[in-house]
Amino acid sequence: MTARTLDRRAMPPRDPVVWRWRLAVAAALVLAWEILGRSAQTLLLPSASATAAALARLLVSAAFWRALASSHAALVLGFAAAAVLGVPLGLILGRRPVAARALAVQLDALMVTPMSAVIPLVILAAGLSLWTRAFVVFAFAVPVIVVTVEAGARDVDPRLVEMARAFGASPRQIARRVILPAARPALLTALRLGLGRAFSGMVVSELVLMAAGIGGLILRFQADFDAASVYAVVVIVVGEAIVLMKTASRIERRLAPWQPPGAAV
Repeated sequence: MTARTLDRRAMPPRDPVVWRWRLAVAAALVLAWEILGRSAQTLLLPSASATAAALARLLVSAAFWRALASSHAALVLGFAAAAVLGVPLGLILGRRPVAARALAVQLDALMVTPMSAVIPLVILAAGLSLWTRAFVVFAFAVPVIVVTVEAGARDVDPRLVEMARAFGASPRQIARRVILPAARPALLTALRLGLGRAFSGMVVSELVLMAAGIGGLILRFQADFDAASVYAVVVIVVGEAIVLMKTASRIERRLAPWQPPGAAV
C-alpha cells in the first residue's frame, strides 16, 4: 500500500448531502439575521445586508489591511515561540517523569489561570509594544502545546523503545526514529490546538491590552457606534479562525494519515 493510497483512505469522503445541509443552515441563519436586524430597529443589531456592505468597505480599506498585518505579526511571533519552546519541552516531560513531576504545578497553573487577569502584569513589566502582544499570544498557546505533546510522548509504546535498544540504537536514534514518529499525531494536534489558542490570544491582547490591530478596529468602531463594521470585523475574525483550523486539521491528516479520526490527544 502506497503512502498516497493510505493518505486517501485517511481523508474522510466528502458527502454532498452534508454540504447541502451546511449551506441550508447557513442560509437560514443569514435570513433570520436579516429579518431580526430589520425588525429590531436598533443601532446595536445591524442587518446581514448592512454587515455585508460594511465588510465590502473594510476589504478595500488600507487601514483594515494595516491592522490585519499588525495583528498577525504578533500572532506569528508568539505562536512560533510557543512551538519552538513547547514541542521540545513536551517531549522531554513525556520521556522524563522526574522533570514532568517537577513542572506539573507550573503547567497546571498556566492551564487554569485566566490570561486576561495576567495581562495587566504584563503591561507593568513590559510596557505596550508588539513584543508584549506577542508574549500574550505565546502565553495563551504554550501550555496547550506542552501538555498535548507531553501526553503523546508519554504514551509511546515502550516495546518500540525496548526493541530499538535491543538492536543497539543510541538515545538520539531512539528519539529521532522511534519517539518522534510515534508521537507525531500528538505533536500535530498540539500545534493545531496551540494555533487556536494563539489566535484567541491575539484578539484578547488587542482588546484588553492595547487598542492595536484588529482589536483596535473593533474598539474604534464601538466608540463610533458603527455596529455594522464591528460585526463585519467579527465575521472576518471568525472566518479566518475557521479557515486556519480547517487547514491545520487537513495538514494533520496528511502528515499523520495512520491516525484514525477522533483519535487525537
